[in-house]
Amino acid sequence: MILPEHRWETARRHWIRAEELGFDHVWTYDHLMWRWLRDDPWFSIVPTLTAAAAATGRITVGTLVASPAYRHPVPFAKEMMTLDDIAGGRLICGIGAGAGGFDDEVLGEPTPAPAERADRFAEFVELTDQLLTKPATSYEGRYFRCQEVAMRPGCLQRPRIPLAVAATGPRGLRLAARYADIWITAGRPGWGEPLPYEQALPGLAAQSAALDAACAGVGRDPASLRRMVVTGAMITDTLDSAESYADACGRFTAAGFTDVVTHWPRPGFPYQGRPEVLDEIAAAVLDPGARP
Repeated sequence: MILPEHRWETARRHWIRAEELGFDHVWTYDHLMWRWLRDDPWFSIVPTLTAAAAATGRITVGTLVASPAYRHPVPFAKEMMTLDDIAGGRLICGIGAGAGGFDDEVLGEPTPAPAERADRFAEFVELTDQLLTKPATSYEGRYFRCQEVAMRPGCLQRPRIPLAVAATGPRGLRLAARYADIWITAGRPGWGEPLPYEQALPGLAAQSAALDAACAGVGRDPASLRRMVVTGAMITDTLDSAESYADACGRFTAAGFTDVVTHWPRPGFPYQGRPEVLDEIAAAVLDPGARP
């Protein structure tokens, strides 16, 4: 995860370096402003990912995560279709319900109640899936509507760009079971006390079991869904060293997770750490020379 906080002259080097180090995918946040860094530089996600896709040749890029807080599925899906084409099929579309705060407030709309936020997200996921899958879509919902939206030539990836759905509650997990190619969790919901990765594992296992049940409820094979854990905020200690990274990845794998995301170390809060640890991880764990 690379925060969109640097001018492209600097940021470009980070995205290229992530590919050189041997990571499989690299992400950035989709916010207009972001909680702790509201008064600091912050760039837009779609131009950033477009530039990153053009600057790299192997690594997958993604949104982590876009939400209906200030996005409508129609222009968002058109942007994702275009970005997938520019990236040569190296795009994952990560989406979530939104966590409130600046993105909800910036357009002057009232902050939705939890039930309303869940209803809005359900429509957002359903319509985004349809737009990215079908050549033309009409939709009539409470929050989103569209008429005969043409999506041609369609996504380069078929049947559509992979959807990664962030969810922890029952309704969100049902959405992930029905629509997602990848399920995303960052540990306990909210912004409570972070846990070292060893202590976070029981909670993650419980969430994963709840996802299994949601898959059973919609008749889906749970093994067909990738499972991604995002560390650095509510789950800590994964980037202390190459050894801790390897240990964390091994434990997450044993718990059934297929993908792990860490944050590019920053000089200060949040995600403070040593950038050199990424080189140590590449040498000791990722072994980019042996990768396809």
